[in-house]
Amino acid sequence: MTVKQRLPYYFIGFLLGIIIVYFILDKKNVEFDYLPNARVLKSIRRKPQIFSPEVLQIIHSKKVDSLTINQILKNGNVDIWNKLKLDTCMQYNIQGRKNLKNITLTVKRCDSIAFIEKVVIE
Repeated sequence: MTVKQRLPYYFIGFLLGIIIVYFILDKKNVEFDYLPNARVLKSIRRKPQIFSPEVLQIIHSKKVDSLTINQILKNGNVDIWNKLKLDTCMQYNIQGRKNLKNITLTVKRCDSIAFIEKVVIE
């Protein structure tokens, strides 16, 4: 068999393998945290979260609830290029997606905690 004759068989097997792996991993709820955005969000979610008094006031006034903040910390867009290094902490701006695009969080990720400093509603 020549290479031209083997190539269709290779692509058919490759596509079947991708489909099988996709369905197996989909049922296991596997998260791929290889991109910087996903790694930052996962490290913030794993640490204990502390809210600043300003954020607590916004939560108590019912402009934003803690479930919305958790949803942004799960699916938000991290502005990685404008991060700020403070002592042992990194400060990130995280913007919500889809219907939460008008909410931006300012989060300081330290070694042992994640400090949510500010919530901006546009």
